[in-house]
Amino acid sequence: MHNIDRLSRNFLNFAERECKGSSLLYEYLSIKIANDNCLLEISSNAQKGQPIPNLLFGAVHYLLQKGQKHPLKKYYPSIVNHPKPYNESFDHFKDFCLEHRIEIEAILKSRLVQTNEVRRCAYLYPVFCTIYELANKPLALIEIGTSAGLQLLWDQYAYSYGQQDVYGNTEAKLHITAEIKGDKRPVLHLTPPLPQVTTRLGLDLNTIDLNDEDEKLWLKSLIWPEHKERLHMFEQAANYLQNNSVKLVEGDGLRLLPKYVKDIPEESVICVFHTHVANQMPPDLRNQLIQTIETIGQERDIFHIYNNIYDGHLHLDYILDGMMHQHTIAETDGHGRWFKWLLKSEKTM
Repeated sequence: MHNIDRLSRNFLNFAERECKGSSLLYEYLSIKIANDNCLLEISSNAQKGQPIPNLLFGAVHYLLQKGQKHPLKKYYPSIVNHPKPYNESFDHFKDFCLEHRIEIEAILKSRLVQTNEVRRCAYLYPVFCTIYELANKPLALIEIGTSAGLQLLWDQYAYSYGQQDVYGNTEAKLHITAEIKGDKRPVLHLTPPLPQVTTRLGLDLNTIDLNDEDEKLWLKSLIWPEHKERLHMFEQAANYLQNNSVKLVEGDGLRLLPKYVKDIPEESVICVFHTHVANQMPPDLRNQLIQTIETIGQERDIFHIYNNIYDGHLHLDYILDGMMHQHTIAETDGHGRWFKWLLKSEKTM
């Protein structure tokens, strides 16, 4: 069980840092929950390391979308076309949580926050282009905390960044847009050529099979109610899994990583990446992951793309020819709507 006072601060921070300007409903509810011991007690059933506000809201959203009848539905833009005012929702939210307390607590104890935020590919795309410039080899992708594996298909999508140019797979049905802030611009390859991808491997404690309608509904439930564009991108990206080879392996990514690295031919460069996953790891496991990457780098070239180990920024560490390089590469929005590139567009950094 979690400390109630700490949980209260957690919800207040969630309202201020993540919801403000993004979800009026979740911002309002988070502030109210922070002052409600009963709802905090329910929330305390979440597994350690999980982002609890996201998990609680996902659980409620999931049950509503499964067909539970309750007045709370009328406040969700994802469920009704003309939602009621968000600032009238709390009493209904609390009533729903109390009425379905057993189901909600069971979800909190068993489910994980596994958002497949496809829009994050908008900043992953230039990162992989940068890696390709540096390594001059095909890329072998290994994603830790892959969920359903949608980010492993980053090269299948089209991208634009506030201008007319379209990058990536310009014929893709999924067209992802994002804003690049600041003065620096990343490496962006017009197609052709695209970096060649030889391996797409996803590791997760609980891989998601999008052919399972219940698992797919859980991922959709983690998308915030107002974010209809996120939902649309998720649905489109899910269609790409049917036509692309992605290998998903269930288990501890840290333990499995050395095993699967051995299977990757020397002709490809290893790219280990994870976004918004390390915050769910205890500090000792984060350190072990860094050490594992460095150990692999003693034998061959490897790139590591990550955030939430040291801070929220996007980092690119790599070992080429036995030399370690470490860079803070970008500031990013949690949902991928914008990023601020921090590196010059040069082949050597």
